[in-house]
Amino acid sequence: MIARTWHGTVPTDKADAYHQYLLVTGVPDLQATPGNRGVTVYRRYDGEVAHFLLTSYWDSLDAIRRFAGDDLERARYYPADREFLLEIEPRVTHYAVLDPPGMLP
Repeated sequence: MIARTWHGTVPTDKADAYHQYLLVTGVPDLQATPGNRGVTVYRRYDGEVAHFLLTSYWDSLDAIRRFAGDDLERARYYPADREFLLEIEPRVTHYAVLDPPGMLP
């Protein structure tokens, strides 16, 4: 299994609205892609900035390619993202999942 992580920051006063936006754009697109095993959205506040970390889980690099295209490490954005995000981070990261949830003793 492969985890794909994306990070973004928004002003704290837009954090709830951005979370709702994620739930109607990126999250459903990820979940609808064959080979996706799930999505987790994390949020952390740091002063006037809310950090979002979105982790999606995949069967293979080919499955990620169905969502992301040929440049697997390029972040994918939606039209209104620029209205929320403080920065458009161009890259995502991938990790091998060594201990899938529920597999540790």
